[in-house]
Amino acid sequence: MAIIVLNFKTYRESTGIEALRLAEICEDISREYSVQMVVVPQVADIHAISSAVNIPVYAQHVDGVGFGGFTGHVTAASLKAAGAAGSLINHSERRLKLAEIEASITACRSFGLKTIVCTNNVATTRSAAALEPDFVAVEPPELIGSGIPVSKANPEVIRGSVAAVKDIAPKVAVLCGAGITHGEDLRSAIELGSEGVLLASGIIKAADPRKALEDLVSGVLK
Repeated sequence: MAIIVLNFKTYRESTGIEALRLAEICEDISREYSVQMVVVPQVADIHAISSAVNIPVYAQHVDGVGFGGFTGHVTAASLKAAGAAGSLINHSERRLKLAEIEASITACRSFGLKTIVCTNNVATTRSAAALEPDFVAVEPPELIGSGIPVSKANPEVIRGSVAAVKDIAPKVAVLCGAGITHGEDLRSAIELGSEGVLLASGIIKAADPRKALEDLVSGVLK
């Protein structure tokens, strides 16, 4: 079953009550089309969304710190308490150092949270895989929000990343990100060896997010 991870970012269309509505659409799509949907709202919206839907809700970031004097940090404990099932780590818009990535993964593990580490090329994918997160999501930053899918613009980064991950940590799943919008993009990503996609603006900024998601999942129904 393909995995579709939808990052809500901080768009107006995916904040507050709009975030909840979008999550409910994602749950409908997951049920109607038998695809695995994961929604990734802002931290402030996690509790409301996780209380309303049954699909996994992930955070956009988590810090590798525990209880104590860490004002402004996002802890794995607080995410778990809010109903999150996992977190993105090292998104291109929230880059971390390797030691910080490792600390964030460790913090998530201690609270039973899944982890998706974002990478931008084969070398960083290889380094991330060695830390054994649940997923790595390969997203060349120059293609994020471009509407040009990485599966077409740079398919070798997906093939190379899949090969690197399977060589180092076979249990780690690979997701394809950047520019994913249509069903053919999802189909191409899977054909290149990934197990799903991480996407955002192509769905959230669409005139009709439900129709955009339906078009996307058509990539695994054919």
